[in-house]
Amino acid sequence: MSSLASLSVAPTAHGFAAVVGGVDLRGPLDASLRARLMDLWKDHPLLCFPEQDLDPAALERVSLCFGEFGHDPYVAPMDGYAHVIEVRREAAETTPIFGGSWHSDWSFQATPPSATLLYGAVVPPRGGDTVFADGYRAWEALSPTMQALLMPLNAVHSAAPAYGTNGLFARDDASRSMRIRVSPDAERRERHPLARRHPLSGRIALYINHVYTLAIDGLAPDESRALLDFLLRHMTRPEFVYRHRWQARMLLVWDNRCAVHYADGGYDGHARLMYRSTVAGERPQAARGA
Repeated sequence: MSSLASLSVAPTAHGFAAVVGGVDLRGPLDASLRARLMDLWKDHPLLCFPEQDLDPAALERVSLCFGEFGHDPYVAPMDGYAHVIEVRREAAETTPIFGGSWHSDWSFQATPPSATLLYGAVVPPRGGDTVFADGYRAWEALSPTMQALLMPLNAVHSAAPAYGTNGLFARDDASRSMRIRVSPDAERRERHPLARRHPLSGRIALYINHVYTLAIDGLAPDESRALLDFLLRHMTRPEFVYRHRWQARMLLVWDNRCAVHYADGGYDGHARLMYRSTVAGERPQAARGA
């Protein structure tokens, strides 16, 4: 059993990510170690665990250390593992890369997932990075006047651009190896605060993304588009971005409540296979009045 005594932590620049060593996630974790991992995750929205030998069953067990399973509505799970999906791309695929634009996982849900876990089962020899942007620092870099403007506003989120009947994945060709479900249910909309207060850290994050955020509630379309375009450019400025380079047998755990991400390409001709799960979250809490 891994214990607190063996744990090592190496934060990256700005503390957004931390590399965690000295822990074997295949076996049981004692209570003090689980509590320490949750504390680390509160301080570092991205945790990286290298050199882990995980199969889908082990990934499900690790996921439960961070909370109950989330619901993945538009991708079929692996056979025999109801809470794990394969993020798979074969060497000859020609469809768009899954997750290839900035997004926060399933922000279109009423209660979006708090965490995503992604394990590198087959990592190509080049490319395939996952790129993150820090919603905390993006919010904190805005002027007080802009923060006051945004604080009472809600954004409209929907899965339609990706999973609707006219969405990106509805146009896939036969080379797609992932089992993606296109559905008219994806047209549903949810409203979430632009300024989201994190339930654990108490910090405020800018909570929008390029894929699922359609508009700002209560603004005219041209006003909404102009403000969204500014905020989306702002939150992915280079100083807020962390690029993660994968190694085989590496697990990432990230916080969807305060970060956006996308999957980069650059590995044409090579296969890539990741195991992915999500952890249930809460309805986003507005920062105003908190």
